[in-house]
Amino acid sequence: MTQDLSSRMLSEMKEFATFTAAEQRFIRRSLDVGLGRRDAVECWARRPVEAAKIAEQSKRYRILDLIRACVPDDIGLDDTELFIGPLIALSARDLEEGKIASFAAYRFLYERLIGPTIRPWLPSVFCAAAALPFLHPDSRKTLLGSIKSHEATAPGWSSREAAFFPEWVEKVPESVN
Repeated sequence: MTQDLSSRMLSEMKEFATFTAAEQRFIRRSLDVGLGRRDAVECWARRPVEAAKIAEQSKRYRILDLIRACVPDDIGLDDTELFIGPLIALSARDLEEGKIASFAAYRFLYERLIGPTIRPWLPSVFCAAAALPFLHPDSRKTLLGSIKSHEATAPGWSSREAAFFPEWVEKVPESVN
């Protein structure tokens, strides 16, 4: 592993550590669902209600392949209509669960679900999804207040792939010596 990749991975791990426990759990679960890493229901569902939410999420995330294929290579408006509406709707459903409370956590998740080409679109998609009226006004206020001006007005975006993809970690029983 190169030193650049190692330092990016450590930086991304540190960022992930700043998220709430609920955000971390939702991100790991969503990556399992969206990237098909494992049976998310078996791994993450603690109750039948949670199993139903994961099954719903799995159905919604089927559109990710289409979104990935439609993200344009440049930031022109011409091809945005193919992916922006579905991405806003998908993002809104994720925000509706109430587990993502900040733009940073949202960006972290969606950079991994879709890839680095989505970065220029994330601030506007997040703001659109977070401003939808079906979210409680307090949630809208918190979500929209979490995006910093430099994130919304960035002059450019990195095209590097994410280096760290958090996963489920099995609990190891304590050994007594």
